[in-house]
Amino acid sequence: MTDYVVMFPADNEAEWELGTESDHQATFDTDHEFALLLKAGGGAVIGGAGLAHSSKARTIKRGPKSNVLITEGPFAETVEQMSGFYIVTCDDYDELVEAAQILTRAHPVVEIRPVEES
Repeated sequence: MTDYVVMFPADNEAEWELGTESDHQATFDTDHEFALLLKAGGGAVIGGAGLAHSSKARTIKRGPKSNVLITEGPFAETVEQMSGFYIVTCDDYDELVEAAQILTRAHPVVEIRPVEES
């Protein structure tokens, strides 16, 4: 079995904040449907979470002369931010990609990356 990270890198925080409870529930229902479909195919969601608003983020990066720079907020200057993720374990990458298509009902972009084995 291989682990994958399923990420939502393009959700718009402002749209989410303006959404109704019904809008939010539709997203939760879509995410739940993904998890059920994946489980039915023999995979498993082993973790995941929504992320706090990007204003709560701190970005740490190497600066000139290897100095460490810490800034408030996300590194990217954009309204689109990483909003959440799943860690998924499954045998069939293609099956995961197929199941993840459901997530585009609630998330404009879904990115899947295999986790490197150490």
